[in-house]
Amino acid sequence: MRAGFAHDAVLHLDACATTAAPGAAITVALCGSWEHRPPCPLSPHHTQVERARGELVVRTLFAVEPELEDVVGQLIDGALASGCLTGPDGATSTWQLRSSGSGVAGAAERDHLQRLIDA
Repeated sequence: MRAGFAHDAVLHLDACATTAAPGAAITVALCGSWEHRPPCPLSPHHTQVERARGELVVRTLFAVEPELEDVVGQLIDGALASGCLTGPDGATSTWQLRSSGSGVAGAAERDHLQRLIDA
């Protein structure tokens, strides 16, 4: 049975990069493409990005069987550590990974995580 998890990262996004690129890189790592029909094949997920103090804070909520939590975390880490993604328009966004690892889901995220678990 699936459970809900969180993953947090901090990036330095290069000036010409789009803030959507890191989330798209995560989706490619978890689903094979950023464009696919639901459900996500490995782990339903949602990524939120926010600029803070000149950096990009990336938070991914995901649902997966508990024994696969580390696998999904490693895929997210790998996608973010790659440091780049070329979008459908051919433009490449680049970034530098500052930190990445497991996060703690808060009470306010409980409903969102439940929707991912049920997906």
